Amino acid sequence: MQHRTVHDVMTHEVVTARPDTPFKEIVALFHRNDITALPVVDDQGSPLGMVSEADLIRKTAVLPDPEGRTAGRWLDAHDRARAEAETAGGLMTSPAVTARPAWSIPEAARAMAKHDLKRLPVVDEIGRLVGIVSRCDLLQVFLRHDGAIRDEITHDVLGQTLWLAPGDVQVTVHEGVVTLTGRLPRKSLVQVTEQLCRSVDGVVAVHQSLEWTEDDTDIKLEHPHAYHAGLRQ
Repeated sequence: MQHRTVHDVMTHEVVTARPDTPFKEIVALFHRNDITALPVVDDQGSPLGMVSEADLIRKTAVLPDPEGRTAGRWLDAHDRARAEAETAGGLMTSPAVTARPAWSIPEAARAMAKHDLKRLPVVDEIGRLVGIVSRCDLLQVFLRHDGAIRDEITHDVLGQTLWLAPGDVQVTVHEGVVTLTGRLPRKSLVQVTEQLCRSVDGVVAVHQSLEWTEDDTDIKLEHPHAYHAGLRQ
């Protein structure tokens, strides 16, 4: 089974800023490159933080309005300082949460969800920036055709991994939703089969109505060698 990694879906050419990049230059970089955020890097090319549109719009939010009302009362001291910053170093959100090129798509998605981020700078083994990955990039796996998903499940999961005979399990895929029917040699393989199919790139969900020939889930734990020998048969 082959799984796409962050390296496969990330943007390799990254627009960056330095800590001393002025506010207006950052706005111009966003406009020229049609982006909404960029990493701020040091002299070695390692990410220090991220500057996004949200960080920049804070500057507008603290400007006095035409009626002369006091601006930015809702900001705490830290956010007010960032709103009044003039360069990327003061505007950025730091430290940067980063990903590695070899990460799986689920690993990167979990990091984004945990930190409530829309993108992650990608760094090499010494921390240098090598790309950037966004939520949209991670969703590319769901553009995969149903036929390719079905072929991988049939050949790689059922044939090469589980060593099932052709025709034991029937696979249909529609809009990324996998349906499994048929019979497995052992009951314990039902959950294993479902989990392996869920891990295939592009799978949205798995539904199964699999039957089994032997119920091996009641084997006593005091006979572990007999249990594992049975699984290898």
